[in-house]
Amino acid sequence: MSVTPLELAKVAAAAANEKKIEDLVLIDVSEVSDICDYFLIGTAANARLADSVIDEIEEKVGINCAEKPISIEGREDKTWILMDYGVVLVNIFLPEQRDFYRLDKLWGDAPVVALSLD
Repeated sequence: MSVTPLELAKVAAAAANEKKIEDLVLIDVSEVSDICDYFLIGTAANARLADSVIDEIEEKVGINCAEKPISIEGREDKTWILMDYGVVLVNIFLPEQRDFYRLDKLWGDAPVVALSLD
């Protein structure tokens, strides 16, 4: 990987932000999980937006980081779409699923990374 996991996560966050994703949170789980280094979590107002956000992230990370996701799961339902970049897991939820799964709370002991997105 030519970019750091944090750089990849921030590119993904910026792409999600461009699509007006809500409640975007980047959590550094590198010290508390063997799964990955970062969780990027966001809420899409509807299924169409969730799909669009995933496309935008895939395109921007591909262009800026030369990385492709290992897998994308949940595109059929579009209620929780998971993009796996190995070191970064992108979770795009519809509001009801975000409230139900509460990944932010599950990883509450891990530090939240400040995102300067305007």
